[in-house]
Amino acid sequence: MQNEGAVTAITAKRLTLALCAAGVIGGAVGAITVNHNNAVAQSAPLAMAPAPAQVAAPPVAAGAPTSAPAGTVTLPDFTRIAAQNGKAVVNIRVTGSTKTSARGGPQMDPNDPFYEFFRRFQGPQYRGPQRDIPISGAGSGFIVSPDGVILTNAHVVQGADEVTVKLADRREFRAKVLGSDPKTDVAVLKIDAKNLPVAPLGNSRNLQVGEWVLAIGSPFGLESTVTAGVVSATGRNLPSDTNVPFIQTDVAINPGNSGGPLFNTRGEVVGINSQIYSQTGGYMGMSFAIPMDVAVRIKDQIVATGKVQHAKLGVSIQEVNQGFADSFNLDSPEGALIANVERGSAAERAGLKAGDVVRKVNGQTIIGSGDLPGMLAVSKPGDKVALDVWRDGKIVRLTATLANASDKSEPAEREEVASLDKGAKLGLALRPLEPIEQRQSGITSGLVIEAAGGQAIAAGVMPGDVLLSVNGKPVSSVAQVRDMVGKSTKSVALLIQRGNDRIFIPVRIG
Repeated sequence: MQNEGAVTAITAKRLTLALCAAGVIGGAVGAITVNHNNAVAQSAPLAMAPAPAQVAAPPVAAGAPTSAPAGTVTLPDFTRIAAQNGKAVVNIRVTGSTKTSARGGPQMDPNDPFYEFFRRFQGPQYRGPQRDIPISGAGSGFIVSPDGVILTNAHVVQGADEVTVKLADRREFRAKVLGSDPKTDVAVLKIDAKNLPVAPLGNSRNLQVGEWVLAIGSPFGLESTVTAGVVSATGRNLPSDTNVPFIQTDVAINPGNSGGPLFNTRGEVVGINSQIYSQTGGYMGMSFAIPMDVAVRIKDQIVATGKVQHAKLGVSIQEVNQGFADSFNLDSPEGALIANVERGSAAERAGLKAGDVVRKVNGQTIIGSGDLPGMLAVSKPGDKVALDVWRDGKIVRLTATLANASDKSEPAEREEVASLDKGAKLGLALRPLEPIEQRQSGITSGLVIEAAGGQAIAAGVMPGDVLLSVNGKPVSSVAQVRDMVGKSTKSVALLIQRGNDRIFIPVRIG
């Protein structure tokens, strides 16, 4: 059970940019606080800013005609949505516990290398037995079926011993957690009730940047709070282990809004408010919601089976920058560059190769590399996806049957370093792999980089790397490298093996 923030002043030595989950978790005993790992990711204490004022809903009718003069730009009126669909928004309270020393010291594993040091030099509090400290938290959610199925964030109910749901009509119910998926931060609850108001679900794929949206939730425990703003971006990939293509908004979201709905002007839920980007732990103009397309897929699996399966293609990807676009003769720096294909994966079975650039998935254009995992996030194991791939100067259509992410794949090939002769424009000293190196590494072709200089070392190539391909074409001799470099005008894309990793590095020629 985690704690993400009673309204307590914390003195900060410095500010740190952090991704913050938007749920409130407050300590039930004294001023004890335990941060959730999605709540405030920090390397130094943060000073909690005072709760910002909530944005008032603009006073014009949403989705309804107005009598404004011709040419006048009007703002939406969210009063109808707040009055009708706000009835389906719930407040969630959770209780749990965390362990600490009976004398007040933090919990430490006796096998921890520092345990004996603290036990000897920091006082007797490390010698006492452990005891449970009760903690509590709060968040938001919304009803998606009349018989009491509720959607919220996984981090709101993580580690909870007891979950209580309070409806808009002030009735309270003990809730059962049907299932939770930390990977997408979606959880499904169930309460024993009938004929409940339901929030209508919309299609997040139709969202447009600049579109008005509204959030209802319980920031800082203030129930049924309405805030509004616009969609700032779609398909955002955040620095975490999730592939969720988040909706970015400028709606005021604060701790306690976690799990609450994000409505469009038609009163449809298009997202679940999940995270904020903040220097203080409070709202700073950037909030992120889980698209309903993703949330509904997770909800349906949990309701049906109680667990979630994620699809997997089996590739590692890189961003296509201008250097790669020049190297592969692309008309624009767009797509997802395949750096490595897992052996035995769905990608390998479909015929994907390192050096391919995925341009479309099921007809949808990939602009940034993060669009690829975002599009796959709404797929299930066994789904077939059509991939438009740029290879050798033309588009190739491939079809992949997605695997289950929980299935173990074969170990990736491990290639040892090797090198070659002097590449005049690259600044590389190369040599072919020795037979013993081939046998030990399992690599049948490639060139060991014995020395790097000039543009190559500036781009990040290192001695000991193994050069596998140039502009997507495998190389096994210095002559091949020289020929390919001679045909390139601006830059070349080098696929190298470094330890267990394969990465593409663009190197300018000259």
